[in-house]
Amino acid sequence: MYGHVETLAREILRGANSVEGVEAKLWQIPETLPPEELVRLRAPPKSDVPIINPFKLPVADGFVFGFPTRLGMMAAQFKAFLDSTQYLWKAQMLACKPAGIFYSTSCQGVGQETAPQPAELELQQAFHQGNHIATIIKKFKEDAHPIFTLHNRGY
Repeated sequence: MYGHVETLAREILRGANSVEGVEAKLWQIPETLPPEELVRLRAPPKSDVPIINPFKLPVADGFVFGFPTRLGMMAAQFKAFLDSTQYLWKAQMLACKPAGIFYSTSCQGVGQETAPQPAELELQQAFHQGNHIATIIKKFKEDAHPIFTLHNRGY
């Protein structure tokens, strides 16, 4: 909503496109909040990044999904998008494709410690679609409180 995830996504895009033979593309999922709620939240205008629909996913060789957190949970828009892939699951159109996630919180301790849990549920959904799960773990400063330490929860 505020551009933090897009900033991270552009860096991931840059890194992926630096690999010979890789052509990565940046997409955004549809907004589900009503316009008046976006105004109330002081959301900036939407990016010019194209909006994807689920039926474009089978063309990709793999996915890295990013989303912001809200009160320690993943964005409802991302959950709704994944829920809309039921037909793709039934047809096994995403099978054997690598998938990963990244997410952003406003600061350490406001959801970053719990965001992986619901995200892992969505990765389990991807796993059931036949995806191979790749995890990227953020490392905090050495003096960070242990409650904020994240662990690899690979499948």
